[in-house]
Amino acid sequence: MKYISTRGQTDPMEFTDAGLTGLAPDGGLLVPESLPDLSGELDRLAELSYAELAFEVFSHFCTDIPSEDLRGLVDRAYSTFRHPDTAPTVKVGDKYILELFHGPTLAFKDMAMQFLAQFFEYALEQRDQRLNILGSTSGDTGSAAIHGVRGKSRMNVFMMHPKGRTSPVQALQMTSVLDENVFNLEVDGTFDDCQRIMKTLFADVSFKEEYKLGAVNSVNWVRVMAQIVYYLYSGLKVMKETGAGDVQFSVPTGNFGNILAGYYASQMGLPVSRLILATNENDILSRFFHTGVYQSGEVAKTISPSMDIQVASNFERFLLALLDGDTDAVREAMFRFSETGTLDLSERRNHPVMKLFTSDRADTAATSKTIKETQDRYDYLLDPHTAVGVEVGDRYRNLDPLICLATAHPAKFVDAIVDAIGEEPHHPVIDALHGSETRCEKMPNDLEAVRTYLISKLG
Repeated sequence: MKYISTRGQTDPMEFTDAGLTGLAPDGGLLVPESLPDLSGELDRLAELSYAELAFEVFSHFCTDIPSEDLRGLVDRAYSTFRHPDTAPTVKVGDKYILELFHGPTLAFKDMAMQFLAQFFEYALEQRDQRLNILGSTSGDTGSAAIHGVRGKSRMNVFMMHPKGRTSPVQALQMTSVLDENVFNLEVDGTFDDCQRIMKTLFADVSFKEEYKLGAVNSVNWVRVMAQIVYYLYSGLKVMKETGAGDVQFSVPTGNFGNILAGYYASQMGLPVSRLILATNENDILSRFFHTGVYQSGEVAKTISPSMDIQVASNFERFLLALLDGDTDAVREAMFRFSETGTLDLSERRNHPVMKLFTSDRADTAATSKTIKETQDRYDYLLDPHTAVGVEVGDRYRNLDPLICLATAHPAKFVDAIVDAIGEEPHHPVIDALHGSETRCEKMPNDLEAVRTYLISKLG
């Protein structure tokens, strides 16, 4: 399996090179040249454990890693989860909740980040290399990455997060990690600002190579690949339980990587009748699927901070499918968007890849109401991101079983939960953090300031 850039100006590369590279040298995102067809194997795959299924899926993508080595990476990655089912699917009323928060940092990012960290360590050891991870986070990616690579001898991690725009618990999960290879940067801006700085530094190929920069954001294909697994795992289990021929998913969406993995799962053979894209007030993606116009705006601060994003980096991978694999057209479209902040694709609204998606937004009031109603009716507590997906999913579901992705544990968002139900959520992992020593570097919203900081630490 080879990997190519969405912008078509990078030579095809093997999986390990793609994972270590992160963002393609031409500024595009790396994607596999083709997707495996698993449609004839679904009955067999439905009987596998989570780690067994992950190994089967990854084997199609990681073709330059020996099978025995790959199995070891997978087993080590998913041994860190607190639930024996890794990602259990729970029936709540007339829908299913796919719980993706049983990893080390209680967020769905662990589902991919634990494998990515194992992969990095393995690949760097094989090649006798080092890697300096540069990331941006709206909350959960940062802590998942930091906890994945903390203390690892061949890696440093520099994680930017927007000042005052994560939950206090999310910030504490990052800044309380004091390992010498962990650097937290609090940027006086939004997540989009952090992401812009990161992508600009990666686009400077000579700087990236000199300072051995790598990516853990979902611009890295390994992240998206790993997320495909839980769609297959949950979808096949629910189909087996219900006898249904199709399933649908509702996905709280910010950077588009999570729901994109669902799209890829459907293209690989999982019978998905609908992908329901749910946003908060930062609804650039919802507006796009309604109008065909992708237009950025000001980032609104909400009670679901991990979705407070306007420019979704993974949209470019979807754009490649929407433009029928034409990398020249993708490159031109992304240049227009970078220049104007608007991309008009309304003539593509009836394209086949659009028909799988439906979308809408849930504002703060609707999100809080959903949290309270779900708690009152079913004694099940949703975090605010998951509540966005449940609210929008209930509006647009069809007759097939509905699976809503639970992307974080509610204890990570104390203020939002207290406002919704009047009680404080708890989790032992979170409770143990209170009073911890923290370390964080305050940074202006400035590309050169971040560049200078990296040089000072790595020079």
